[in-house]
Amino acid sequence: MKVDQVAADAHFFDDLGANSLTMAHFCARVRKQPDLPSVSMKDIYRYTTVRSLAQALAGSEPAQTAAAPAAEASGDAGTVVPAVVPAGTRRYVLCGAAQLLIFLGYSWLTGLVTAHGYHWVSDGSGIVDVYRRAVVFGGAVFVGMCLFPIAAKWILVGRWTAREFPLWGLTYLRFWTVRVLLRANPMGLFVGNPLHVLYLRALGAKIGRRVTILSRRVPVCTDLLTVGDGTVIRREAFIHCYRAYAGRIQTGPVTLGRDVYVGEHTVLDIHTAIGDGAQLGHASALQRGEAIPSGQRWHGSPAQRTEVDHVRVAPAQCGTLRRAAYAVGTLLQTLLVAVPLGVGGVYMLFSGVPALADRLAPGVEDITSPTLYTDALLLSLALFSGLVVTGLLVMFTVPRLLNLTVKPDRVYPLYGFHYSVHRAITRLTNIKFFAWLCGDSSYIVHYLRCLGYDLSKVEQTGSNFGTAVQHETPYHVSVGSGTMVADGLSIINADYSSSSFRVSRVSIGSHNFLGNFIVYPSGGRTGDNCLLATKVMVPLDGEIREGVGLLGSPPFEIPRTVERDTRFDHLRSGDELRRRLAAKNRHNLRTMGIWLFIRWLHFFLLTVLGLATLERYDAVGQLMIAGYVVLSLALSAGYFILVERCLTRFRPLEPRLCSIYDPYFWWHERLWKVPDTYLALFNGTPFKGLVWRLVGVRVGRRLFDDGCTLTERTLTAIGDDCTLNAASKIQCHSQEDGTFKSDHSTIGAGCTLGTGALVHYGVTMGDGAVLAADSFLMKGEEVPPLAYWAGNPATAPAGPRAR
Repeated sequence: MKVDQVAADAHFFDDLGANSLTMAHFCARVRKQPDLPSVSMKDIYRYTTVRSLAQALAGSEPAQTAAAPAAEASGDAGTVVPAVVPAGTRRYVLCGAAQLLIFLGYSWLTGLVTAHGYHWVSDGSGIVDVYRRAVVFGGAVFVGMCLFPIAAKWILVGRWTAREFPLWGLTYLRFWTVRVLLRANPMGLFVGNPLHVLYLRALGAKIGRRVTILSRRVPVCTDLLTVGDGTVIRREAFIHCYRAYAGRIQTGPVTLGRDVYVGEHTVLDIHTAIGDGAQLGHASALQRGEAIPSGQRWHGSPAQRTEVDHVRVAPAQCGTLRRAAYAVGTLLQTLLVAVPLGVGGVYMLFSGVPALADRLAPGVEDITSPTLYTDALLLSLALFSGLVVTGLLVMFTVPRLLNLTVKPDRVYPLYGFHYSVHRAITRLTNIKFFAWLCGDSSYIVHYLRCLGYDLSKVEQTGSNFGTAVQHETPYHVSVGSGTMVADGLSIINADYSSSSFRVSRVSIGSHNFLGNFIVYPSGGRTGDNCLLATKVMVPLDGEIREGVGLLGSPPFEIPRTVERDTRFDHLRSGDELRRRLAAKNRHNLRTMGIWLFIRWLHFFLLTVLGLATLERYDAVGQLMIAGYVVLSLALSAGYFILVERCLTRFRPLEPRLCSIYDPYFWWHERLWKVPDTYLALFNGTPFKGLVWRLVGVRVGRRLFDDGCTLTERTLTAIGDDCTLNAASKIQCHSQEDGTFKSDHSTIGAGCTLGTGALVHYGVTMGDGAVLAADSFLMKGEEVPPLAYWAGNPATAPAGPRAR
């Protein structure tokens, strides 16, 4: 605090000018004192003076100098999970080699089927015959791709049971193979369809009648999933029935009773249960061993009881016949329309347009011929620009016409015309490319307005919205003037029951700041001038919150702003704002142009590779197709790795505290646009650690990464034998209003990050520490070695607890 003495009744934030980072360091120092009780950030926000904090903690037990090892409390009663035992580099490398061989074999099989199928379809005479062949071949491939993972699961694994096994062994290799096949399955396109429920049953899941599953997060250990009649599982609910923990894979049951409701962006760890008629609200989690009794409503992370009813739409008539008809209709549409267009459309296009047929004729030009590159240049320019322009036109017109048929606040039955229209609107208006392109700039406002958002009278900040904004429908979203939104906002403006749905308006007040990864439901009880911190659960009950900050899940009040975040306020008004905003707009416009060029250049390189493949197609046939699949993925990874390192000039980032109108921040925003979808290919393999090293992460040996996101790669350090679960994040920055902050974060050797866990900037996790699923480790926190922390915000549990 830079003062010699602190008054006992001085307010930490209002009187002393403290901020959350300062107080996190204070808490860490207190925890290191063996004669003082442990203090958490929640305690700091609840008791904001030295006197009130001391009174609240009077009688508490002193903190342990060495936290209880996570291994001793990481299972159900009587169960001991061993500490991390390094797998050994030899086993690590052999597993990676086996995974590569499996991928190459699958690519060869893809090439073999594609080559023979194309020849058979091209032998058709006339449009009708080509269409018939496309239906037969496309249908056979579609059915085969759906059945292959099912067969592989039953052959390689059989029936999943609750168990654990080490990473990188033969058992893990079989687990990884099944998981990859399940996630590459085209049945993922039928999420929200009764066909998807049938598919999960074929994999061994015990799912009752009238179940609606809207989450695309497919469970892997399906035999361990039990879902009762009439249950609803919303989008982005993680129910994997496995987790990676301390160098091992643990599988365990997840049981949902009858008429259960699971909200959006929830995590259900292994060995969890929800009783009949119970509910788990949005942005909530159940940790291992937790269960919600029948008829109760819980929310939060960790979850606790609430009186909020999350099922807010009346039921409708939706019987078995309606569900069956919808499933059959969707399947026929796929087999008779979508698949034939995909299979036969390209053939008909190139055979019907002589100019294209001449350019793509195999064997015409050598790989070094300038004509090949000219053809690729013209073709890639035409396709890339055509897709961008057509995509914009479709997004801004077709969903608006469809929206005329779906009325707000009206209850519709599932699996009918209105349900199909609503799903089409959701898919067409959530294309990530355009939000990625326009986000973190003034131009995102114009894009969202054209999409259908009501943005009132906008006060341009140059960073009104991030690059990731999702919604059910854009036509019932209003955002007040002066509000800024960071990445990861998910707007829930549709309510579901097991038989019905309803769209309704979501209104976000003016002069708010919304942090990262927030789920905002219709009926959210926040008004004007609120700070909604990262991963906060937006309240659905109580009075309208105004002029305050909210943190945690369930949320509690914190200061709306602190002194550190106001030091750049003079840049946010008057002539200075106009001058700097104009400069930022020009910089962002250049950024958009640069990224359009970078994405087109990637498209051009893939086109060159594709045309070169066609030139040699007659010689080696299916091997060339398999080679194209492998080389295109390798090229994409290498290309974007090189792009990122060039943008950083091959230098690590340095911690910063600056205004969003500082040119450094504009350059930093450019880094956030580096595409990272290619990283999913390497999840669960040793190659993921190699990729992280190539982009500048200081990463140790034998990393297991099942899908972690690192936003500032060169500010992140990860030790040996770490375990990072799916959807975990290490974010080495924060933005609040007009202030940007970044710092290093260090994950010690043998640490585990649970599914959906988020680590903020300036954090240190000691060796062997565990951060539980869906937890939020706030900025500046220091987790002791071998400690187990959980919750949003994360703390050490106060007493014995199943892990």
